[in-house]
Amino acid sequence: MIEVKNLVKTFDGFRALDGLTMTVPTGAVYGLVGPNGAGKSTLIRHLTGIYRPDSGEITLDGAPIFENPAAKARIAYIPDDVFYFNSASILDMKRFYAGVYPSFSQERYEKLRKAFDLDEKQPIRRFSKGMQKQAAFWLAMSLTPDVLILDEPVDGLDPVMRRQVWGLVMADVADRGTTVLVSSHNLRELEDVCDHVGILDHGKLLLERSLSDLQENIMKVMIAFPEDQALPKDLNVLHDSATGKMHTLILRGNAETLAAYLKAASPQFMDIVPLSLEEIFIYELGGADYAVKDILL
Repeated sequence: MIEVKNLVKTFDGFRALDGLTMTVPTGAVYGLVGPNGAGKSTLIRHLTGIYRPDSGEITLDGAPIFENPAAKARIAYIPDDVFYFNSASILDMKRFYAGVYPSFSQERYEKLRKAFDLDEKQPIRRFSKGMQKQAAFWLAMSLTPDVLILDEPVDGLDPVMRRQVWGLVMADVADRGTTVLVSSHNLRELEDVCDHVGILDHGKLLLERSLSDLQENIMKVMIAFPEDQALPKDLNVLHDSATGKMHTLILRGNAETLAAYLKAASPQFMDIVPLSLEEIFIYELGGADYAVKDILL
């Protein structure tokens, strides 16, 4: 389990992380989402032991990560822009990792060769972006990590390879209990693989829940009442738009409870549907800063 408690990081007077607290359960696939500049990359560099916290703590199964080789040896990290030694090939990096990570598996490396059709002797810098991402997954998963941290992991991959990569990752979660933290702007894809979600904004975690709990407690309701009848009171409304008598509401609350409450008001029409992760992200952030702006060009 990864635990972050009251994490603070400041750069030239700017608080990139502001007392952040979060928990990534063992064996979970945790989706970390947030707008640009929310602090996701800064958080990831703390989770991988690159940055030293100004204050607070980050632990893996109770052990601090920063300057702890034993903890770092359990973590594999694939950044958005992969980087390897200049002119290094996959074979060169395999030899390097085998000497650094006690958990490196030659057997797994050979098995993964079937999934990635890459020339292991070719310098990685000559690969396309998508091929570099494939090389990164081949090497990282050969480490048999306990924790896999991914930043925009499938950016640049074609649809077939995306499915291949996610299949390999989810197989590790199921078979080995690997803990996976994924930061991505592709919320539709995260919705398919994540079981926990944390929404980060301005260096703080707005919420952290299982995806099922999150989707069960925020609903989209399309409802119409007679013209002389107002909306029922005591609703936790995140958004309300209306076209004629038809209201589209985003409500916080349990679907069954909301349905019973609204039906008691005798609407002419009502339909309740769960929100996608992308819609939840937009409405949980809310406010003018995240509204889509109409700009006259």
